[in-house]
Amino acid sequence: MSNLQNILESSNCWPAQEAKKILERIGNKIPAKGYVLFETGYGPSGLPHIGTFGEVARTSIIRHAFTKISGIPTRLFAFSDDMDGLRKVPDNIPNKDMVRTYLGKPLTSIPDPFGTHESFGHHMNNRLRQFLDQFGFEYEFQSATDYYKAGKFDALLLKTLQHFDAIMNVMLPTLGEERQQTYSPILPICPESGEVLQVPILEKNVAKGTITFKNSKGVIIEQQVTGGQCKLQWKADWAMRWCALDVDYEMYGKDLIPTAELSTKIARILGYQEPVLFNYELFLDEKGQKISKSKGNGLSMDEWLTYAPEESLSLYMYQSPKKAKRLFFDVIPKNMDEYLIYLNKYYTQDLVQQVENPVWHIHQGNPPKLEPHNISFSLLLNLASVCNPENSTVLWGFISKYAPDVNLQNSPMLTKMVDFAVKYYNDFIKPNKKYPLLQEIDKQTINNLITKLSKLTATATNDEIQNCLYDLAREENIESKDLFKTLYNMLLGQDQGPRWGTFIALFGINNTIDLAKKALERS
Repeated sequence: MSNLQNILESSNCWPAQEAKKILERIGNKIPAKGYVLFETGYGPSGLPHIGTFGEVARTSIIRHAFTKISGIPTRLFAFSDDMDGLRKVPDNIPNKDMVRTYLGKPLTSIPDPFGTHESFGHHMNNRLRQFLDQFGFEYEFQSATDYYKAGKFDALLLKTLQHFDAIMNVMLPTLGEERQQTYSPILPICPESGEVLQVPILEKNVAKGTITFKNSKGVIIEQQVTGGQCKLQWKADWAMRWCALDVDYEMYGKDLIPTAELSTKIARILGYQEPVLFNYELFLDEKGQKISKSKGNGLSMDEWLTYAPEESLSLYMYQSPKKAKRLFFDVIPKNMDEYLIYLNKYYTQDLVQQVENPVWHIHQGNPPKLEPHNISFSLLLNLASVCNPENSTVLWGFISKYAPDVNLQNSPMLTKMVDFAVKYYNDFIKPNKKYPLLQEIDKQTINNLITKLSKLTATATNDEIQNCLYDLAREENIESKDLFKTLYNMLLGQDQGPRWGTFIALFGINNTIDLAKKALERS
């Protein structure tokens, strides 16, 4: 066993812990199918979203840890439930009236409202693949329609028919009285209308592999359960898919815990072992409410990537997946700066520490080297707060003086950060800036600050400037943190801010003195 394998074996990081669960499931040997299978599921009636990214990113992280700890081949299936009947028309598509006429039909039997693919399902599947490819995920796309119609699920469909009553005994106690009257784990696809029917099964013939039911017109039909003529209700479908594909690992949101428990029972009825399952906590909006696609609360994928790079979002997804977290605009700067901190630490750490570092997992064991500078995202936002930039040129003017060796060509991450900072400042900070009315004691503090800074040379270091602020706090007879907060409010118009030594060195001593004088003029 290699050193890295030993380190992962003893690591407490959650991806390594999950990888060890998979090893235990397969008995620490290559499965008969020749690989370990990871799966993520996708409902193609809606566009890929930030939750889709999170699920595939986290699964990929565990897959990487498992590969390194075991050396066993792996595959990741991104499985689309594209044979589901459409229950409601999404709000964010064209030609809604046309789509409404196809309600109840499989997504791959509905014309594409966008007019670019052979069906609505094919269009949305293509959007999923484009979405995953955008982030460089390694996966294999799979379609439920293809599996059902090609007969790949036939053996399990027949086994579901064989164990129909046992599955009903699991499901019926979880349903309301009205739904109990119509429920069936096997959903026939009407040969006349093409709709996925949720109707009771009148007869079952295990020997013939058929079910008998009434369609919407009251016509009694006997139909094969195989060959794409039926599909399973989704709790049974999830279990059947685990069994048919021999899935080893899958994660899902906390809201699906009851569903996963039922699917596990069904898988066992079918004679198979469920995968290693991992439920993650849900995202919350700024008010602590669960994020909902229909409500449109919280933060979208495009919105995050408007204000920070993908790496910051990957870190957000890595951190504490079992903990409910707010997903709103104000978490972006914190995650960007934490990413930079972890990346800066990485190349000073030994292998044990590196494996515990999130960037090892985010970057599949090969994090990029960060250009040498100590400019954080928060620092850029505070610089923007005082120079009110319309574009990145203004910020680069200050950066070039502070760090002459840093430029657009040799600092790609900083270049992205500057552009993001300008957008974030103009959209979120600028509209909310509030400067307090200065009291006489505040004016005295600012005048004393001006005096202190005036005695420094233009080449004063970050630490020399910071010590100047500490001296001012002692002379004012207040805690330094209280002084810093007062200055944040009076000079920047906000409650929090940067390390003053670094900020003043970047912004310039004379510019900071001018900023302080402007604060006095506002009073």
